[in-house]
Amino acid sequence: MRRLRELAGRPDVRTDLLQIVKSVIAATAAWWLSAHVLDSPLPFLAPWTALLTVHATVHRSLSRGVQTTVASAIGVGLSFLIGFYLGVSVWTFALAIFVGLAGARITWIRDEGVAIATTAIFVLSSGFSDQQPLLVDRIIEVAVGVGIGVLVNLLIIPPMRDQQAASHVDRIDRRIGDILVNMSDEFSTSWETDAADAWRREIESVSDEVETAWGSVHFARESRRSNPRLVRARLVRARQGRARQNGGGDGHRPPEDHQTGTGRGVDYEEVLGRVDEAVSHMRHLIRTLHDATYSEGPWDERFRSEWAEIARDAGHAIADPDAQMESIHDRLVGLTHAMSEDGRLPRDSWPVYGSLLTSMFHIAVLIDDVASMRSVR
Repeated sequence: MRRLRELAGRPDVRTDLLQIVKSVIAATAAWWLSAHVLDSPLPFLAPWTALLTVHATVHRSLSRGVQTTVASAIGVGLSFLIGFYLGVSVWTFALAIFVGLAGARITWIRDEGVAIATTAIFVLSSGFSDQQPLLVDRIIEVAVGVGIGVLVNLLIIPPMRDQQAASHVDRIDRRIGDILVNMSDEFSTSWETDAADAWRREIESVSDEVETAWGSVHFARESRRSNPRLVRARLVRARQGRARQNGGGDGHRPPEDHQTGTGRGVDYEEVLGRVDEAVSHMRHLIRTLHDATYSEGPWDERFRSEWAEIARDAGHAIADPDAQMESIHDRLVGLTHAMSEDGRLPRDSWPVYGSLLTSMFHIAVLIDDVASMRSVR
């Protein structure tokens, strides 16, 4: 049960479940309307097109809905032309599919162009001789299905994907933080090549998750287009802003959007770009430590203990944006000055020590960057 509750609490699972429910509502409503109101002898066209129209974003439902309508109408017209002039046989059936699939390559209906062929299959294989006089009715049923699909996606909690993007950023930051904490624990005592190899495998897994997160970020941007929830939030903020200017407001900020978690939009493309940079610096840091396992000679204990402490605190700060930490950047500057003024460090050690400091300087930027702010995550 705990596992199920955790699964149900994930934004991507909730969004997918909501989309399934909306698809069921749209297809069922379209079937009922087609079968009981339009009294259609082919009541599957409307629910089929309704199912195709409930997409992950409102903008996609609108754009793909138009494409589905056009493609399905072409498919109906194609099937009636072939059926009327050539009749229904193995060869004409194959011809309809061939023409339909060729038409699917048309640029402006490419996303839903396959509906030309599938609609022709439905019409030609469901008793064409009885359906021949009902060309206009079939097109109406297609339009009804698309219209219901768009309305359901538009009116029933229009999807906003910002929370999924925030979830990805949060999970990636926590994994980066955990790697840094583990790295500092190992570095403060001693480590072997196997430990560095484990960190490298983990950061490569994080890099793969970043690639997946870009898809959610693009969805998040698209989900804000043509979304009535976003328009409504903007109107509320504008109205409250005017009320405060006129002295009639209560001085409170507008309510946050429960799906995005923020009162204002977040540029998750910029955020994820900075996270991607942090992963690159982590990869370089791990490579430096991996190569250092083959170096001869002991580590400077002062550098070892202070750098490990800074890396540990940096990991905690990245994993938890609410953590209160002394400035990582200032501590790195202090360590750099102390080691350069010490004079005991061998000259051939500075390339490795400098590489560790430089990588941590870049990673420290992430801690103070928008990618680690609570409002984003």
